[in-house]
Amino acid sequence: MPYNNVYKRDFSSELRFSASRSGGAGGQNVNKVNTKVELRFSIPESSILSNREKELLTSRLSGKLTSKNELVITADNHRSQLKNKEEAVKRFYSLIRWGLRTVKKRIPTKPSKTVKEKRLETKRKHSEKKNRRRWDI
Repeated sequence: MPYNNVYKRDFSSELRFSASRSGGAGGQNVNKVNTKVELRFSIPESSILSNREKELLTSRLSGKLTSKNELVITADNHRSQLKNKEEAVKRFYSLIRWGLRTVKKRIPTKPSKTVKEKRLETKRKHSEKKNRRRWDI
């Protein structure tokens, strides 16, 4: 299934959110309001993703997953919980889309004749710079 269809699927039933107090500067608002949002998504328990997609995501997003293959995204840039939640969902979809993208296979090519000649010519010029002389005895 192409990665373009990620946005057409509704993952909202499988996303779990929690809110906590955000750290850092911000005055009294930081100390009172739970604006930091944490989004959790369990890849193995997902009923929306196929087995192949689950394998792809666990291998490509391995650095971002917990030991239970759970994707955790936190957002605390904004002062409102709603905006942080929207940002976390946006990051989630972009990560899923990146993880499910199709990678184009590289076809190795040979260097052209002109490129080879140009490389040899620059080598020749470089050796002339060194001003080496042959001593005839």
